Amino acid sequence: MDEQLQTLEHAQRTAIDLAIQFGPKLVVALLILVTGYFVGRWVGRLADSMLVKMGLDETLRQLLVRIVRILVLGLFLIMALQNLGVQLLPLLAGLGVAGAGIALAMQGVLGNLAAGLTIIFTRPFQVGEYISIAGEEGAVEDIKLFNTVLSHPDRSRIVIPNRKIVGEILHNFGALRQLDVVVGVAYDTDIRQALAAIRELLAAHPKILQAPEPVIRVLTLADSGVNIAIRPWTAVADFNTASSDITQAVLETFRERGIQIPFPQREVRLLGDA
Repeated sequence: MDEQLQTLEHAQRTAIDLAIQFGPKLVVALLILVTGYFVGRWVGRLADSMLVKMGLDETLRQLLVRIVRILVLGLFLIMALQNLGVQLLPLLAGLGVAGAGIALAMQGVLGNLAAGLTIIFTRPFQVGEYISIAGEEGAVEDIKLFNTVLSHPDRSRIVIPNRKIVGEILHNFGALRQLDVVVGVAYDTDIRQALAAIRELLAAHPKILQAPEPVIRVLTLADSGVNIAIRPWTAVADFNTASSDITQAVLETFRERGIQIPFPQREVRLLGDA
């Protein structure tokens, strides 16, 4: 019984000694962390207001603000650990070894993260622009740290890992797309009349932009007729509809004005025996 009482008294004395020795340091460390949290929020708001004045987009601005807050909190965490007497060099060495192992296990995730940061900082495309990349195309719906989401014209969504985007050939159409309609007319057609008819129907169409000016030109002298290229611009959202409308309008206009669209023709000669 006496031994148990002595053990209990020894444990109590040890706890009191530890509380006296480390209690004030622990309280100070907690105060440092709380201070770091509020200082980080204040510095983050200050950085956010400065970045807004610089005109940075929201995705990049939020990322930079988070980095600033984490850096400030990390600085105060180091101060708190030093106050507790923690040796930072062995701790950093252990974190480095653990980080190397985690990096090897998460190569794909970290690759997407690095590529996402590259996209956010270099901004090769922005939300709302129409792009073609990695064999896919669509309007950019969202740019995230790990992937980019495209909205396809068939109303489906395409999610592309960011590592598949960085380093690839990117075709950025922006907010406009150029139609590419080719129509053939007979060789005896008055080309000026045909070009004038095309200009009129393009000027009357509500989804065809007049600036930049539509491109209308003779393309090739084909076997059966003269091919004319019709290449006006339209908004990305109107591309498919406008392409169909223009093709139908050209057909109807040419029929009304008697402009012949030739059929493919081949001349076959049969030679008799000599």
